[in-house]
Amino acid sequence: MSDDLPPDLARLLTLRTWHAMWLTRIDAKIAAVRQQEAEQQHDRRARMLRPEWVVELGIGAGRPPVEVHTGHCYAIGKRRRPISRDEARRLLNAGLRACSHCTPGTLLGLPLSSRPALAAAAR
Repeated sequence: MSDDLPPDLARLLTLRTWHAMWLTRIDAKIAAVRQQEAEQQHDRRARMLRPEWVVELGIGAGRPPVEVHTGHCYAIGKRRRPISRDEARRLLNAGLRACSHCTPGTLLGLPLSSRPALAAAAR
């Protein structure tokens, strides 16, 4: 049996310390990669759960709809509910305000003339 380790205690302890240091670094890197993968998985789940269209709701009795947004819009308020593509189109055609940041009417393919609130503002 060939023994390639040094014969004296001082060098053996140095090697042990060196390997322990590397194991600590490797364990820290493993933890960081696991954390990053968990965050990416959480982001993927959050994107899958995000609705395609959202209506922002007003304050008061019945909480009337106020503005239509795309599901990824950063300007959506806290009072909201997910809606279908058809309902978003219907609300915009009925004159509900479209968010100026995410422009859901444009993404839905609605011409300006079919959106009463915008057509009136353009005159």
